[in-house]
Amino acid sequence: MKSESKSQRTEVRSQKSEVGNRRTEVRSQSLSSVFCPLSSVLCRLSSVVCLLAMLLANAGCEQFPGLNAKTNNDVKELSVYSRYAPAKINIMPLTEFISIDDTQQPNINLYVSLLDSFGSQIKSPCVFRFELYQKVQRSSEPKGSRVIIWPDIDLTDPAANNEYWRDFLRAYEFDLPFEPDASQSYMLQVTCLCPNGKRISAEFALTLTK
Repeated sequence: MKSESKSQRTEVRSQKSEVGNRRTEVRSQSLSSVFCPLSSVLCRLSSVVCLLAMLLANAGCEQFPGLNAKTNNDVKELSVYSRYAPAKINIMPLTEFISIDDTQQPNINLYVSLLDSFGSQIKSPCVFRFELYQKVQRSSEPKGSRVIIWPDIDLTDPAANNEYWRDFLRAYEFDLPFEPDASQSYMLQVTCLCPNGKRISAEFALTLTK
């Protein structure tokens, strides 16, 4: 009886062990079924990331002829147009103190032409500044102390520009209010502030004629 009981116990233990082994096998199979697809996905993802990195690196190193050509064309166009920007001021000999009478405020009638790098008279958006100085006689530096500076005249607006433009002279006309001293000669300085940031100026001797 005892030997039979022992054998039954041994058989039960072996059955339990077999059940435990089966459970372990099932668990390992379950884990394997989960991690295998996951590892496959991660491998594919890393491949995609490497491929994208290679494409971006190539794109960064690649030269784009169209873009370079456009940039070069823009530079060339700016270089061409800069030749037609104002390069010099010419104060025309028509500039003078106008006649003074009881009905008219004394002023300076000023005619200014802008010249490009080819010496042609042009119309251009800009800001004009006018200053009047005393003229020092028989001096290497005839411009003495400043008498007056007028408010800047902004001609960057097309309508304002056209208002002062005299097409038959290819020049701008300005009237600067000022009452001169009959015994004094003057130096008129005209400064042009160009759209490209360049500043050009010119001077003109003014004497009151009776």
